[in-house]
Amino acid sequence: MERIREFLGTWVRRGFSPVLAALRRLGVTPNQISIVGFLVNVGAAVLVVLDHYIWAASVFIAAGLLDLLDGALARRTGKTTPFGSFLDSTLDRLSEGAIFAAIAYRLAIDQRTVDVALVVLALLGSVTVSYTRARAESLGVQCKVGLASRFERIVLICVGLYEDVLSYVIYVMVALTMFTVIQRVVHTYRQLVIKGQQGGIVER
Repeated sequence: MERIREFLGTWVRRGFSPVLAALRRLGVTPNQISIVGFLVNVGAAVLVVLDHYIWAASVFIAAGLLDLLDGALARRTGKTTPFGSFLDSTLDRLSEGAIFAAIAYRLAIDQRTVDVALVVLALLGSVTVSYTRARAESLGVQCKVGLASRFERIVLICVGLYEDVLSYVIYVMVALTMFTVIQRVVHTYRQLVIKGQQGGIVER
């Protein structure tokens, strides 16, 4: 799964080479793209609230493409910075929160209280997936394993909006995010504890 994500990301970035070149000439910064991407995500959430699911999905896809562009532009211009990475991750979490809140609102209007509760669990799972990776990598462990990275979550939400099957998508997302959290915990345990012990490091 990780290789598929990397392949698709590389393919999309190559396709956007002319766009990246134009943005570079215009002096657009990666942080500016991150902020615009966040605002576009908020626009998608507003469209969900207004019950325009098809339009919301299209706008959400555009926001996802902007999410790819900011990192690609940062690498091309040599402007990869710790703050840029921090800002991008923070805005990603806020973007997910906005879209999940909009979905919960629509389900609440339809009086589907159980589904609303599952949306909260899906959001918790999504945030925890991102947190486990960030925490593991702060300890020196590469942690990209799992079935429900941000890319898969974006795809699932788009499918749910386009096909108007949000409830089913939320069920799948709850299961996949929780499973991914377990995958990342196990992966980090193996890297820090098992391999650490084999290298002579004793767990305390």
